[in-house]
Amino acid sequence: MSAPLTALHRCCQRSALLLVARRPWSSSSASPPPLHTRLLLYLAQRYYDVEMLMKWSSNLKRRGLQKKNAYYGYTQKFYGGDIAAAYFILSLKGRIRFLGQPAWLHADQSGKFNWDFLNHKDTPLEEVDLSYTVINYTGLGNLERQGSLRTLSLRGCPEVDDWFLGRLHIFQDSLEELDISHCPRITTGGLAALRNLKGLRRLDMSSLPGISSPGLVAILLEEMLPQCQITAIGYDHSLKQEEEEEKEGQVEAQR
Repeated sequence: MSAPLTALHRCCQRSALLLVARRPWSSSSASPPPLHTRLLLYLAQRYYDVEMLMKWSSNLKRRGLQKKNAYYGYTQKFYGGDIAAAYFILSLKGRIRFLGQPAWLHADQSGKFNWDFLNHKDTPLEEVDLSYTVINYTGLGNLERQGSLRTLSLRGCPEVDDWFLGRLHIFQDSLEELDISHCPRITTGGLAALRNLKGLRRLDMSSLPGISSPGLVAILLEEMLPQCQITAIGYDHSLKQEEEEEKEGQVEAQR
């Protein structure tokens, strides 16, 4: 059924329920329906209103997310890729440090920031902290020209997923430290994409709820990235427990 017909059908249903609920019950007519029946009729009237409100709220949230992760092509055209990347990160309330500069730049709690970063044209970013921001796969495109990025923190980012991790290969020649802890949408499949980051020295994959066997995953990552120090804490099962469970499974299989 098409969208217009579905909307018309729902409108007719609501109208019918409204007429039933508002039907006058006189002494000469049949007795009014029980209280629970009238309550169900009332809730049925409100069901589609709530459903419509939830859809509207979801669409509004999605549009806001798209707007925050828009590609800063206009800024990049007039100020260059480095300034565009810095502007994008500061707009998300992230933190940045330019190459060769000791100070970090960041927005305050209200989202306002100093425009002094415009003085660093043609200076690439060396460290970026996007912890607890809403950056997603699309927004990552604003950083694709940052060939000197050494440290990237994505701690607690709700929109960072496996597709996002797969795109991190654009930093394979420079990235040394990566924090993806507390990201709820990351799974084992996404972590496998980190094998492209051959220069990675530190990886924090703590408290990833989408990982069922963090100890075994850490072992696989250590094999793929032997020079990388991996941190994996905040899980219910330790690596030793998982190894023991695996051995018990092998023993039972042999029986």
